[in-house]
Amino acid sequence: MPEANNDTSIAVLLPCYNEEVTIGKVVRDFKASLPDATIYVYDNNSTDRTAEIAEAEGAIVRREPRQGKGNVIRAMFEDIDADVYVMADGDDTYPADAAPAMVAKVLEGYDMVIGDRLSSTYFQENKRPFHNFGNRLVRGSINGLFGAHVTDIMTGYRAFNFTFVKTYPVLSRGFEVETEMTIHSLNNNLRLFEMPIQYRDRPEGSVSKLDTVGDGIKVMSTIFRMIREYKPLPFFGGLGLIIGIVGIVLCGTVTFEFAKTGVVTHFPTLIGAVMLVIAGLLLIIAGIILDVMAKNDRKTFVIDTNKIAYNKRH
Repeated sequence: MPEANNDTSIAVLLPCYNEEVTIGKVVRDFKASLPDATIYVYDNNSTDRTAEIAEAEGAIVRREPRQGKGNVIRAMFEDIDADVYVMADGDDTYPADAAPAMVAKVLEGYDMVIGDRLSSTYFQENKRPFHNFGNRLVRGSINGLFGAHVTDIMTGYRAFNFTFVKTYPVLSRGFEVETEMTIHSLNNNLRLFEMPIQYRDRPEGSVSKLDTVGDGIKVMSTIFRMIREYKPLPFFGGLGLIIGIVGIVLCGTVTFEFAKTGVVTHFPTLIGAVMLVIAGLLLIIAGIILDVMAKNDRKTFVIDTNKIAYNKRH
């Protein structure tokens, strides 16, 4: 298994909002696990002593005024250059001692390593049943659509290579960014590796920033949006097929009535049915056109990643 040498730069990224209870321990744990890494804490408008404690523990502290985890990750990816990136939360729910193995997998050639909570202790440690249900729902939806087998879609513990960080377009502003990362990776056929980790719930006194209902709606809307963008043919084609079939059935009833009586008595139904068939055909055509555009976007992405990888080597 490849190991990081003195020439390998490693950045630990910790987005934080009011984590004074845990941030000191998290920084110390990552310093112990990755002694050669540079630890960055991005403070997202905290009202407590998060930044002060992190700085006292030796982390490089920067501030991101745009509220939301997605905004913080966007700033991190823009600002920091490294060979390997390890991203975790500042709430001490992820084990820092798993980081060296994740770094090693990135150095083997994987684009993103996923810290898989769901294969170990997540469902025992997490006391929020709606979160557990949401994880299962999101996992099933995305794996079904992309034909994948990713276990933990929404984990915040990940490792990346340089090319992934510099080519990943962060569009989400909040916690739905992890779901977006996974969909982006599956859509572009990136090299993923899932590593089971021992998840632990927040320690006493540490308060979760998640809004179960609100963040759940955001995650599902992100999935809906990215399916529409990344899989336009199944999305628009399926919708068009359903609408078109309804229109054809209605046309059939009017046609059957005309064949039987020789008179069309339901002109509004006939007009509506024809419009539904036309709308269905238009949606299918739109899906085909957008699918071609999506494939061209994937080609452009591959070319861009190759350029970045080449420039980094030279």
